[in-house]
Amino acid sequence: MEQFWENQLVVMAGYYSVGILCTIVFLSIFELVTKYDNWDEIKKGNLSVALATGGKIFGLANIFRHSILQHDSVLAMVCWGIFGFVLLLAGYFIFEFMTPKFNVDEEISKDNRAVGLISFIISVGLSYVIGAGI
Repeated sequence: MEQFWENQLVVMAGYYSVGILCTIVFLSIFELVTKYDNWDEIKKGNLSVALATGGKIFGLANIFRHSILQHDSVLAMVCWGIFGFVLLLAGYFIFEFMTPKFNVDEEISKDNRAVGLISFIISVGLSYVIGAGI
């Protein structure tokens, strides 16, 4: 049985499955902290929400990429992924705090594509910094 768990395909499937599950959970948390319904807005064609959500998905995937590369167990990968997610979430709140002249969530829900693009870039950029620290 030990040989089964050391098979590279089984290991990859494990990382993949856990990564997908964590991404779904973390996106649900992002959904709770935003003032708009991500998937409803995307269904309506709101490109700004799609950009912001896509940036979060890319950012989470990049964090898990670094976590998988640096750690030998699924548990360590998940722990570092959770830590990376918390930092990414903090970055979201910092972005909101650093823009006192407008509300990021309101602008994104109104399909302000400039704000959606900046949100995308911040999520992706922070994921590279977070990943380097992992």
